[in-house]
Amino acid sequence: MEQIIFYILALIMIVFAIASVTSKKMLRSVIYLLFTLCGIAGIYFLIDYNFLAAIQLTVYAGGIIVLIIFSVVLVHHIEMELTLAKRSKQILTGLACLIGLGIFLTTIYGHQFNVVENSVTTTTEDIGYGLLSYETGGFILPFEVISVLLLASMIGAIVIAKGKKLTDKNDTTL
Repeated sequence: MEQIIFYILALIMIVFAIASVTSKKMLRSVIYLLFTLCGIAGIYFLIDYNFLAAIQLTVYAGGIIVLIIFSVVLVHHIEMELTLAKRSKQILTGLACLIGLGIFLTTIYGHQFNVVENSVTTTTEDIGYGLLSYETGGFILPFEVISVLLLASMIGAIVIAKGKKLTDKNDTTL
């Protein structure tokens, strides 16, 4: 049963990823990306990584997609049509993807992977303590730096979206 669910989720992710890349409408492309990210969360739930699945849904499928939609709406390009690349660039990109897929499959099937049994469980409390600890091994400083960087990015996006104020046509001062 799990194998059937895996193949269904994999098919959903592949179809919506291709639709996201090939769609000409910007908003539709973002929605297709949302379904792809939800499919990834489904895979995490399937392999019993519930915390990682929740983070995937919250941060990526929730936060990032909403941020992209807001930025599309903010700059008034909700019906923006994306241009397609030239046929030669499409063929070159397809060949590069096939070469990358070949290298990936060769690497995966060329190595013997052993199952590692892990008896140590990590709780959500341990992860939170590790992220917000200022002691050795803590990540509070990078966490705060990233929050300031995101704040600066949002302010920059608002300034760019706002644009320049229109000046009066009668204003002829040099």
